[in-house]
Amino acid sequence: MLATMEIVNILDHAERVGQMILQSEPMKNYQLAKQKMAEDQVAQKRISAFQQIKDQYKDVQRFGRYHPDYNEIMKKVRTAKREMDLTDSVAEFKKAERELQAMLDEISSLVAHSVSPHIKVPQDGMVFKDTGCGCGSGGSCGCAS
Repeated sequence: MLATMEIVNILDHAERVGQMILQSEPMKNYQLAKQKMAEDQVAQKRISAFQQIKDQYKDVQRFGRYHPDYNEIMKKVRTAKREMDLTDSVAEFKKAERELQAMLDEISSLVAHSVSPHIKVPQDGMVFKDTGCGCGSGGSCGCAS
């Protein structure tokens, strides 16, 4: 019965942490920025245009630079992304998103390291940061992977 009460207690604490996150300043900023971006017609048009060109980009990627429209599509993708990213509401949303992600990463780190300092913790929205060259040999090349 003790283990069951321990689990209930842990779940209660986790629920409180979740509520604190939902009421935090970074979460409020994120939600406000998301709403502003959704209501910004210019941003929505640019996001839609970027999504359309991104679909074309996926088709081109199958063939790589051998596709006849490769250079044209690559230029269009970069231009559409830049236009989208330079829209004020999109830039504010991305900033709020990074701040929220930083807070969530910090919370994850605190929780994990309170259990053990050897637990790998997601950082910068990534599941695990690459600690080596990424060669995939499992460290046999002498790297830190």
